[in-house]
Order: sequence, then structure tokens, then C-alpha cells
Amino acid sequence: MLQRHLPIRASLLLAALFLTTPAWSADPVHKETVELTAGKSAHNVKGRIKGYATAEYTLSGKAGQTLSVKLKTNQPSNYFNIRQQGQDEALFIGSTSGNTYQAKLPADGEYTVQVYLMRNAARRNAVANYSLEMGLRD
Repeated sequence: MLQRHLPIRASLLLAALFLTTPAWSADPVHKETVELTAGKSAHNVKGRIKGYATAEYTLSGKAGQTLSVKLKTNQPSNYFNIRQQGQDEALFIGSTSGNTYQAKLPADGEYTVQVYLMRNAARRNAVANYSLEMGLRD
């Protein structure tokens, strides 16, 4: 009788493996829109991420404006990337370029600063407490 139910159990096990969501995909992404205007050209935020969680700060800028971003953190594997909306490649990759960015924006549009932990720290479920300073000027 056990042999008759074995294919059903195997099918159920395979279905459960394929239909479950991996644990890393459920990690939270904190999203925040940052308003930088003539009256407020800088924004400071303090945050905390753990494991594979990330924080995304989106701001609008114009071509030729200078964007500056500086990350201070207690975790050596904590970095940030900058992405331009509609572009496949990152404008800045912190893990290869450091925790400070300053350059003129290439085009009008939205830019996202993503704060994250490198995989070595994320898989250990490490915690990073950080402060992020973002500025935009003409």
C-alpha cells in the first residue's frame, strides 16, 4: 500500500519545492522618496538594514545638477549603488568605488540610491546602522 502512494507523495514534495518562495525574496525593501528643492538641497537619513534587506531612496534631478551621496556605517560590507531610471547599468557601484559619490547628473529624471549589504554579510544576517547624506545643487 505504501508503494501505491509513493508517486503521489513524491509529486506533492516536488510541487512544494517548486511553488515555495525562496526566503531571500521576502526580505523587506524600504522605499522612500526624497524631495530635494531649491529650499532644501540636502537630505540626511539614518537607517538600519539586516541581511538581504535594502533601502531605496528615490530623488528627481536635472541634467547638469551635481548629486552628492555619502554613506557612514558601522558595517564594512555596507555600500550603496545609484541607478538612473530606465538604465540597465548602475551609475555608481559602491562596492567597487567606495562610500562617497559626487558627479553631475547625465539626464533629467529619477535616480535611486540603494543601500545594501554585500552577500558575505547578508548571508550571515549581519546588521548595518548607517547615515546617508544626499545633496543636489545646480
